[in-house]
Amino acid sequence: MDLGLLVGIALIVVWGIGAFVFDAPGWIHALLTVGMFLIIYRIVVRGDRRHPTPK
Repeated sequence: MDLGLLVGIALIVVWGIGAFVFDAPGWIHALLTVGMFLIIYRIVVRGDRRHPTPK
């Protein structure tokens, strides 16, 4: 696991705690959006080992 995945998972955990413990204001849901973006982005970038060479 790299740092991006760990931060994404941490943001989703904080979102889950904030959404169920607090009154869930709008900025709490931004944590879910950013966390999911980081996880998906890091998985896609990690899977792309070979970059295409320009012709």
